[in-house]
Amino acid sequence: MTVYLDHAATTPLRAEARDAWLAAAETVGNASSIHGAGQAARRVLEDARERLARALACDPIEVVLTSGGTESANLALKGLWWAREPRRDGVVLPDGEHHAVLDTVEWLRTHEGAAVRAVPLDAVGRIAPAAFGAALPGAAVATALVANNEVGTLNDAAVLSAAAAEAGVPLHLDAVAAFGHVPVSFAPWRGAARGGAGLVAMSVSAHKIGGPAGVGALVVSRHAGPSALLHGGGQQRGLRSGTQDVAGAAAFATAAELAVAERETEATRLAGLRDRLVAGVRAAVPDAVPLGDPVERLPGNAHVLFPGAPGETLLFLLDRGGISVSTGSACQAGVPEPSHVVLALGRTDAEARQVLRLSLGRTSTQADVDALLAALPEAVALARAAAS
Repeated sequence: MTVYLDHAATTPLRAEARDAWLAAAETVGNASSIHGAGQAARRVLEDARERLARALACDPIEVVLTSGGTESANLALKGLWWAREPRRDGVVLPDGEHHAVLDTVEWLRTHEGAAVRAVPLDAVGRIAPAAFGAALPGAAVATALVANNEVGTLNDAAVLSAAAAEAGVPLHLDAVAAFGHVPVSFAPWRGAARGGAGLVAMSVSAHKIGGPAGVGALVVSRHAGPSALLHGGGQQRGLRSGTQDVAGAAAFATAAELAVAERETEATRLAGLRDRLVAGVRAAVPDAVPLGDPVERLPGNAHVLFPGAPGETLLFLLDRGGISVSTGSACQAGVPEPSHVVLALGRTDAEARQVLRLSLGRTSTQADVDALLAALPEAVALARAAAS
């Protein structure tokens, strides 16, 4: 039996998204061409953009299609930095962000002289609103996760956006882990903000919701003007030049519509499975410590500290038994270093190496949870023995 409990890294492609991709891929023509074939492709592309806009609660013109969350974060943060007022040199960066954001900000610090303004997390991994607000005045750009991709804790996106708007700072929200799993609404979160302040950019990705890998989007407010990373053609308001992926857009739109339509019922189902999993883990390994907010969290996320058991060892032992789990973000998986998110919770270096992220998704079942719980006690015992 193969058990997949790493849906936060990527989740299986939906059959409907696959079919939408194949159908769109049969369309002949470049969507930027003005002949009939090109305009037929354009209609498929713009239909997909409109469907994505409805799912994200934004205007179609604000949907900039990208190759995924990492490109979206780079476009948002570098683009907003390059378009800033010259006197502004700060980037507001909460602890525990995804490496797509952390590494982009580090590049801005190293190559562009950005001054990083760190914002602490609380003990459950939430961005402290007061500290976030205090770091904003005079900053060039701010960024924040809607949901922490490792420990699953949710942040109040509307509050963070309002604080950025009041301070006159453009805000990028990383909604990659959140979209399709909890409500994500660009226009309501932006609220009454005007111009290029407050929420102006939001990253999402297809493969987290059953769409294809290599497809994503950055929602960019029609009132914001970040500089482009890619030039040559002027597509998508000039923000992302290049031939657009019509088939990928169609598949992403299909996955997004389905994920949003199923979100409430699926969240209830997954939260029940997650709670059963966490209760079973605590019964099987009494000193295991669930991390993150126990209530305000992603419905399919369980993040657990196993004292004395290295996470990498647990991962390999479970994998040997056909159970796929993670020690953290897939972008860092396989790298033997402590979780920066767990460190940001105030845990020790040793504890930050003793965690597993167990993430459920659309295809997860009670049998999957039972298989993990059956294999876990022996895996923990062997991992502890190997570390002693």
